[in-house]
Amino acid sequence: MEWLQDAGFGLFVHWSLDSQVGSVISHSLVGSSDDYKQWYFNELPKTFNPRHWNPDELAELAKISGAKYVVFTTKHHNGFCMWDTETSEFDITTTPYKQDIVKRYVDAVRRQGLGVGLYFSPEDFHWMHQNDYEVRRRGLPFNPNTQESLVELNQVQTRELFTNYGQIDVLFIDGEGEEPVKRVAWSLQPDCLITRGAIETPEQRIPGKPPEGPWESCFTMGTQWQYKPTNEKYKSGTKVIEMLIETRAKGGALLLNVGPMPDGRIPIEQDARLREVGLWLAVNGKAIYNTRPWVVTREDNIWFTKAKDSDTVYAFLTAIPNWKRGSRKEFLLRSVKATDDTEIQVLGQSGRVIEYAPGKDAEAKFTKTPEGLSVSVVRAQRLYNDSRWPNPVVVEITHAEPSEYSSEDKSGRLE
Repeated sequence: MEWLQDAGFGLFVHWSLDSQVGSVISHSLVGSSDDYKQWYFNELPKTFNPRHWNPDELAELAKISGAKYVVFTTKHHNGFCMWDTETSEFDITTTPYKQDIVKRYVDAVRRQGLGVGLYFSPEDFHWMHQNDYEVRRRGLPFNPNTQESLVELNQVQTRELFTNYGQIDVLFIDGEGEEPVKRVAWSLQPDCLITRGAIETPEQRIPGKPPEGPWESCFTMGTQWQYKPTNEKYKSGTKVIEMLIETRAKGGALLLNVGPMPDGRIPIEQDARLREVGLWLAVNGKAIYNTRPWVVTREDNIWFTKAKDSDTVYAFLTAIPNWKRGSRKEFLLRSVKATDDTEIQVLGQSGRVIEYAPGKDAEAKFTKTPEGLSVSVVRAQRLYNDSRWPNPVVVEITHAEPSEYSSEDKSGRLE
């Protein structure tokens, strides 16, 4: 869990055979007609052929985005296995693609030095259908943790995943029936971190009050986990970055989702946002990785983290989309107190040069005041050709201490 707190940012991958029609992953089976189920279980596998999927490109994109680990859907609720399983013919080897996607994924992510994560659902709609149960997620007529044939199926599949693919760093168990899965996973690989199924994993939200201990929040870039070719609305790159900042300021990790197209390619809208996040993290990663919450979460639109092993504080200056390059702005940090050894800088900048503005002062400065630490900084780095970088600037403050204000009532603008 310490590793998760240090990493802070991972990539989620939702992908299954129903990506071919752009539907919600798995859930369209709930309440569906027999004709629909027959089409889903018998016809969809015949055309699932992700011939353009390149796991190395996915892993490279995860790496450049700044993610420290990847979590891949091995089996979602529909029961379709993306690996060569001995338990079912409803798997990737009976499609035109035939290759073991999980193996190719694991190998590629490992080559990039990233944490290897697996998503697994113990709820299995294909098993329900075969055993004449109504496909559903609530009000089940059996206990998924004790129903013998379902437990056996999930335990054998978990054993395959934790035996055939080397070290698994993260397991995300989504759905009821997690206890037998956890037992097998931990018996085979005791050091595997289980997130959902063992710690708090809020979905599509960042808690106002963070949970106790390490936690992980998972989000889509648009409105759907799986590829949605029509009627989709994406978050901006700035919004995604601000979500990452808030999550880290509250001590959590952000698991950001991509949904490959049915042919295996990553949609350009998702690719673009990951690259925007990657550029921002290349500049500001020190404030995200290996950090912990500061004594306050934020002051108005200024969020904070603190270095894990030092007295360095990071102040994220958000909600300033039109900060002109080369211009200076001043901010009051009420929760931060400077010491005799304090130094400040804007992350990513030398503080010595502004391009095409020789002689202009780019140095970051601070002044101690009774109200807090007053910082004066310039946005000097040109990250886009037109100099219009809409994303947060981060100020690093070394040898900092909490001010007396930090212990006062934090209602209103302080969280």
